[in-house]
Amino acid sequence: MLAAPAKGVDARVEPGHDGLSCWCFITGGIDMTMASGLHEMALMVRWENGLCAVVDDVPLWDAVGDGMAVELRALLARGGVLVFPRQALSEAELVRVAGMFGTIEASLRYDWASPYTREVGYISNLRDAEGRQIGGLGNNEVVWHSDQTYVSTPATGAMLYCLESPPRAARTSWADLRRAWEALPEATRARIEDYVAVFSYDKRAQSYEAGSRPGDDIRQRTPPVEHRLVNRHPRTGEKALYLDPGTATGIRGLPAEEGMRLLDELCAHATQERFLYTHDWQVGDLVVWDNAVTLHRREPFDPCQPRLLKRLQFRLPQAEFICPD
Repeated sequence: MLAAPAKGVDARVEPGHDGLSCWCFITGGIDMTMASGLHEMALMVRWENGLCAVVDDVPLWDAVGDGMAVELRALLARGGVLVFPRQALSEAELVRVAGMFGTIEASLRYDWASPYTREVGYISNLRDAEGRQIGGLGNNEVVWHSDQTYVSTPATGAMLYCLESPPRAARTSWADLRRAWEALPEATRARIEDYVAVFSYDKRAQSYEAGSRPGDDIRQRTPPVEHRLVNRHPRTGEKALYLDPGTATGIRGLPAEEGMRLLDELCAHATQERFLYTHDWQVGDLVVWDNAVTLHRREPFDPCQPRLLKRLQFRLPQAEFICPD
């Protein structure tokens, strides 16, 4: 049985996503959810622009109960981006946390993989003692994109864990593709709702700097694929654009120039400041996001400044999240 909130506190009782009741305390932009299952704790959540939920004081290095895992997935489904500050996680613990959100999938870029844990990839500008690059993506700008749009069944869940990052640089931004859809003119939504976009990894590969370009074997395993331009959430019915300017090459049935012009216009619309959350990385930050409802990009930074993040990707449950087909 849950205790009632203190008198004068703005609160409501709701069914939890695991079928249990929970109190949601609302104070400004902060939610505090207390799951009623055993071995759970209160979630202190601060929302940023309706897109990102900053979850404080959850020690992910400890085992997380099933009820808490359900609540965290529900937060991800509600917003699209989760931030867990001040974490201290081994690679094995990162794998465990990723598995709490979905089924882990090794990255296509095996050349960026950790030598200790196959599921973990390195995003870094560091080099080893022989001068070989550790991981990928260096220090140049990483333009707006969504991960895995170039495969037929994308693993849309992803996370980055920060071990080292330049201060006040190399920030990452996410764009909300649900709000971007809602803000389109009604006539545009009606026109594009049934469109199918074409995506190609080869387009992205050509944009990589020399040290990050994939081998021919990887490019041969990723022929062009098609995905619906607009997807509907399986539970809420919310719709979201599905975009990736780094891999999209056109719209099925439209002339090439017309299709690319439409995609460019949609990306420019979706990446307006009003739809963004921008993250200033701190050591120990863990960020989890849903690629089916967001775009993201990284700012360039001084190549003399070291940066190292660890990345995992996973398949989110189809019953709870948009899974582009």
